[in-house]
Amino acid sequence: MRMIMTVELPHEPFNTAVRDGSAGARIREILEAAKPEAVYFTEQDGHRGAIMVVNVERPSQIPALSEPWFLGFDADCKFRIAMTPEDLQQAGLSELGKKWG
Repeated sequence: MRMIMTVELPHEPFNTAVRDGSAGARIREILEAAKPEAVYFTEQDGHRGAIMVVNVERPSQIPALSEPWFLGFDADCKFRIAMTPEDLQQAGLSELGKKWG
């Protein structure tokens, strides 16, 4: 299942990792393990952040995606299910509307 994973990095310990030169290598290692479909770095609520598209086949895979960020940077991670237009077409919205509308 395709999911949007957002990562919010607190200023510390990330600032320290930037200063000592380890931030890039740590992020590269995390991304190589996660193998996201796409990743974008951005600002989120005044903090550094990342938005990734990841594939999660089983809920038990979520710790492998989030723990490196938790342990490496004290980051916050959030997951949301993402649908393509094709997924939405298969959702049966008209039937749901008839049943629940």
